[in-house]
Amino acid sequence: MIVMGDEPAESLVRVFESLVDGGGEKLASTIARARADQSEERNVRLVERAGELALRLRDILEQRRRRESELTALFDTAGDLARVRDQDAVLGSIVHRARTLLGTHVAYLSLNDDESGTTYMRVTDGCTSALFQQVRLGMGEGLGGLVAQTARPYASPSYFEDTRFTHTEEIDAAVRDERLLAILGVPLTVGGSVIGVLYAADRNRRSFSPDEIALLSSLADHAAIAIDNARLLQETRQALAELHTAHETISEHNAALHRAERAHDRLTDLVLRGGTLTDVAEAVSGVLGGGIVVHDAEGNRLACAGTDPVPWPRSAVRRSSGSGKAVPHGDNLVCAALAGPELLGSLTLVGDTELSEADRRLFERAGVVTALVLLLRRRSDEAREREREELLTELLSASRPERDGLVTRARRAGVDPAGGKVVLVASVEGVERERLLPAASRYAERRAGLAGTHLDHLVMLLSGTDAGGIAKDAARRLSASTGRSVNIGACDPVMGLTDVAHGYEEACRCLRALSALGRTGTGAAPADLGFLGVLLGERGDLDGYVERTLGPLLEHDARRGTELLRTLRGYFSCDRSLVRTARALHVHVNTVSQRLERISCLLGEQWRSPEQLLEIQVALRLHGLRH
Repeated sequence: MIVMGDEPAESLVRVFESLVDGGGEKLASTIARARADQSEERNVRLVERAGELALRLRDILEQRRRRESELTALFDTAGDLARVRDQDAVLGSIVHRARTLLGTHVAYLSLNDDESGTTYMRVTDGCTSALFQQVRLGMGEGLGGLVAQTARPYASPSYFEDTRFTHTEEIDAAVRDERLLAILGVPLTVGGSVIGVLYAADRNRRSFSPDEIALLSSLADHAAIAIDNARLLQETRQALAELHTAHETISEHNAALHRAERAHDRLTDLVLRGGTLTDVAEAVSGVLGGGIVVHDAEGNRLACAGTDPVPWPRSAVRRSSGSGKAVPHGDNLVCAALAGPELLGSLTLVGDTELSEADRRLFERAGVVTALVLLLRRRSDEAREREREELLTELLSASRPERDGLVTRARRAGVDPAGGKVVLVASVEGVERERLLPAASRYAERRAGLAGTHLDHLVMLLSGTDAGGIAKDAARRLSASTGRSVNIGACDPVMGLTDVAHGYEEACRCLRALSALGRTGTGAAPADLGFLGVLLGERGDLDGYVERTLGPLLEHDARRGTELLRTLRGYFSCDRSLVRTARALHVHVNTVSQRLERISCLLGEQWRSPEQLLEIQVALRLHGLRH
């Protein structure tokens, strides 16, 4: 325990007061001033460490606040769709959520006017320029024209330098008047047709990430649903007014529409309550009266309701991804679950391809909800995996984990902080990190352990005491998963979490030894490397090494009163000459030969190989020194 005087304690208080105030520059200057105020080197290091932790804590809190705000915005948007029936209110809410979700200066939504052949601003949020809000564009002009033509998202980090789309004086003047620079646009599609574009724009140069594009595309899908609902309601009202004689047909259409709305509300409510893919499958199955099977983008079955599992319809999923609509596949109907252009999964309606138009649209909307659930689950999995990687990194760096609260975090991550632990280290060189890390994470999670990257290595912390067996199994499974030879070094088992950092260093030395020995696609612990493992191991298990190497001879001599060990020692000291060995031991040459045959039976014929001879001679020397 470190006892601090008043001066370093006051410095640390000032550091954390700056952290609470939230000013990055103030925090940095406070750390620098506190470091300069210390006269003792120990106090300087203490203040520097406190500053590092304060900055790191600030970054972690900021990241978590940002993730919470993103998820809240998504849930609020789904809630608006479930509660609000006014189209203007829904679209305004979606545009505002888009601006909040992506953290941009401006967000806006444009709709196509097919009669005039132009596009006009329908909703804006954050705009200050009247010219920009009133601009009306010709079809195919500007970034939005490129989005409408290709039905694909486009992002421009610098609008005026981008030559991929048609620039016009009217559009450029409006964009310049709003002072926009970076623009992202995603299409609003209904029935495979682009009806408008949802934008997020910034007044600074900015590159939009794939996750941001996917999230904005999900919001655009919800906006298209709101517009489509409004259009369907308007068509129903007109049909009631114009076709009074067809009251029965209109009533059926209206009932189907309300049924679709109730189903969509139910699906949206599932998302708000954190429902699973199984919940979504059961809800859709109950509404449409058929079985539902959900697959991910790779064809793995994720959920099934009301039917037996069916194979993944790869070709139908590809066709549905291209059209954005449900497509038939034999006796089934298939709909891709998309977030913008990205395929996240698919739904298969088993045994029913003859749906009404309303039910078909309901099935397609279920694909949108499924994509949202998959997207939220992916972000949750990524956040959980980052927390597990951060925990492993801190375990590898902390000298007193029980003092830092890491024991509690380990339990929360499903890792038993007590009992034997083995640290495994694999070099990621030559193997794609994107392929190796997910495979290692799945392997570690199945064994209630942790996996992550540290420095240039992939590191796993697993429960158990059979270090060599665990290392071999991990190397075999990761090599099979990646299709490349993966070498893994392990440490001797450590107890609890206290010595994890030391175990990591020992595992690194073991991994380097494997490379030096030319071994590939295998795993080993120090005990598996013979006398080299004794040299590399931090605890130097000499007795264990002697027992593993000469154990059968020691047991035979003790049980039967023979002199196999003495004979072997004399054999080596006489340069492996049978005659000289017999003379030194005062026995006949045949006796020496018989004893060597007995040694071969106990140790195996391979004991005469150069590598094993060296191991045995080292073990004999250690045994002589220890006794």
